[in-house]
Amino acid sequence: MKAVGYRNSLPIDDPDALLDLELPAPSPAGRELLVEVKAIAVNPVDTKVRRGVAPPDGEAKVLGWDVVGTVRAAGPDARLFKPGDRVWYAGAIDRPGANAELHVVDERIVALAPRTLGDAEAAALPLTAITAWELLFDRLGVPRGGGQGDTLLVVGAAGGVGSILVQLARRLTALTVVGTASRTETAEWVRELGAHHVVDHAKPLDAEFERHGLEAPRYIASLTQTGQHFEALATLVAPQGRIGLIDDPATDAIDIGKLKRKSVSLHWEFMFTRSLFQTADIAAQHALLDEVARRVDDGTLRSTLGEHYGTINAANLRRAHAHVESGKARGKIVLEGF
Repeated sequence: MKAVGYRNSLPIDDPDALLDLELPAPSPAGRELLVEVKAIAVNPVDTKVRRGVAPPDGEAKVLGWDVVGTVRAAGPDARLFKPGDRVWYAGAIDRPGANAELHVVDERIVALAPRTLGDAEAAALPLTAITAWELLFDRLGVPRGGGQGDTLLVVGAAGGVGSILVQLARRLTALTVVGTASRTETAEWVRELGAHHVVDHAKPLDAEFERHGLEAPRYIASLTQTGQHFEALATLVAPQGRIGLIDDPATDAIDIGKLKRKSVSLHWEFMFTRSLFQTADIAAQHALLDEVARRVDDGTLRSTLGEHYGTINAANLRRAHAHVESGKARGKIVLEGF
């Protein structure tokens, strides 16, 4: 089967950073599905793994954790799907990725794809929707339909996770949603997605809140550059508030002692935790994606597709990785077909 992967961890401007490959087709076992991949999306985790995880000598590593495709076969214990079903999912970080014609995945983290979106539009959502949902409802503990009188600050609201988190918070809670963006086009994007207010993260965020006359946020979702913003976030957050983050700040860049006086809690979100540790509630991601699909189909949520980079091949994926690494991506980059 055709696939895209790498044999050495290289800068993305190296032509060997990602390669077109021919690999053996996988087979499903247990509760696994064999999926024919139709469209994929690129996430920051793809670039982090490519840069930081070198495959064993002579082996190739395939990336990719956002999929829309068609079930071609099911393992003997699978019971949620059948061949021909159109599905979407984000996969597992400890297994081969989905930048390939065929991919094997545990059915418990899979759901039927939204009927109202094309493959590329749908592929923009799974990983970021899971991350945003778990961050908002599981980690920060915002009640569904609740949050009246409270504010959520989303740092990096124009990125992939921010683009769906703003929608979830605006449509499924009563929170006042404040997003950050530093460019005119990204600020407008965040407003279109439903943010009540947009502030500039290129400026001190505590000063931006004061300038706009905004209430101190009870909830903060720090999606990027947490180390750069942490001191301002600690100053800004409301007493007994909650801060959630998904990026990887240097350990010396965040001083959690600054949160003590306000009794503020700090939460990590890593959407691969359930699949990585085979937690008892792993199927929560199946249910989550199923609800997101329904919310898309009823018009509550929209795709966060930012740019379509063409067919799935090494050259296009190198361009996509470079754009993600630039930090200027708006929404999600998707690729479709081989």
